[in-house]
Amino acid sequence: MSTTTETPVDQSAHKHTISVLLENKFGALNRVAGMFSAKGYNLESITVGPTEDSSVSRMTIVTRGDDAIIEQIIKQLNKLIDTLKVVDLTYDSFMERELALIKIGTTPDNRSEIMQIVEIFQGKIIDISHKTVTVEATGSGQKVDAIIKMLKPFHIKEIARTGRVALKREFVGEA
Repeated sequence: MSTTTETPVDQSAHKHTISVLLENKFGALNRVAGMFSAKGYNLESITVGPTEDSSVSRMTIVTRGDDAIIEQIIKQLNKLIDTLKVVDLTYDSFMERELALIKIGTTPDNRSEIMQIVEIFQGKIIDISHKTVTVEATGSGQKVDAIIKMLKPFHIKEIARTGRVALKREFVGEA
């Protein structure tokens, strides 16, 4: 009888943002996701897309773990055949963005209030009907969380949300 133990998700552990450059080959994303699953590591979000070089994809992974777990994740990612570079951005200065599409039920009485909230968060109304408004919100994860929280009382019908995308800042300091 064989048993496997999963690494428990420690909610007190730090959230890490890891950038991975991969060869843009069939199955590369599956190998990364499979590694997380096999080792019992939690993926909070994972995004992947082509870079300026069409043969390379950038994957941004958000996960939680103590230093030992993150070190293991980075070692395992570096062992995968398609991996070109792995960087834990967490302790560097980096830029991050998320995108959310939020469909809200509206009435003539609450539509203007919803529009004011969207404007305050610098969102965009991308679709409108007699019964709904669909909002595009972009920014840090905290900003996206905040607009969702503000819109919740108006009956959110649907949310589609990307994971985090991130790049290391090149310039840090006084201009």
